[in-house]
Amino acid sequence: MRLVLASNNAKKLAELQALFASLPIELVTQGSMGVAEAEEPFHTFVENGLAKARHASAATGLPAIADDSGLCVDALGGAPGVASAHFAPLPQPAPADREALRQLQDAANNALLLDRLRSAADRRARFVSTLVAVRSAADPEPLIAFGRWEGEVREAPVGSGGFGYDPLLQIPALGLAVAQLPADVKNQHSHRALAARQMAALMRDAWRLG
Repeated sequence: MRLVLASNNAKKLAELQALFASLPIELVTQGSMGVAEAEEPFHTFVENGLAKARHASAATGLPAIADDSGLCVDALGGAPGVASAHFAPLPQPAPADREALRQLQDAANNALLLDRLRSAADRRARFVSTLVAVRSAADPEPLIAFGRWEGEVREAPVGSGGFGYDPLLQIPALGLAVAQLPADVKNQHSHRALAARQMAALMRDAWRLG
């Protein structure tokens, strides 16, 4: 089955390709098929994930999957939440190159998060991933899977792996920040890994895959 990923994030594609390796699917990004990113106007991961999956499916005529994910910090009432990717305003002028823009945004987001938590005693937080898959844009039975990865926000970034807030989220159970974890370890424990395992089981059962 050819499955459209409602994202143009190359690192997210690589993670999901590894996580879905046991399924008979070919995962392709919507950008490679000329599909623009969908609007994400909602306040919850599940609503935005559903909007993105439907958008990608409607534009391509293929089954689609979307991952809406982010960091939820207790001391900030769950923020940055669904706004995680664009938490901080970007300095202008912004670079035209997509990867350079993403790196600049990540750095700005991390800096703002540290500033907001400067005097916070409670630094508990979690990465949240919601995967939504649809057979068509009008699918009345979307598959929805959730994953949560508990941690604490560090006082300074560390590590060079991953993306987004990975340098700031310390995983107490592993004694490392997410950005310090080898890819295979991250793909075993992460919020996206937990959601992907649930989604794989749902696809095998409801879509008769595998």
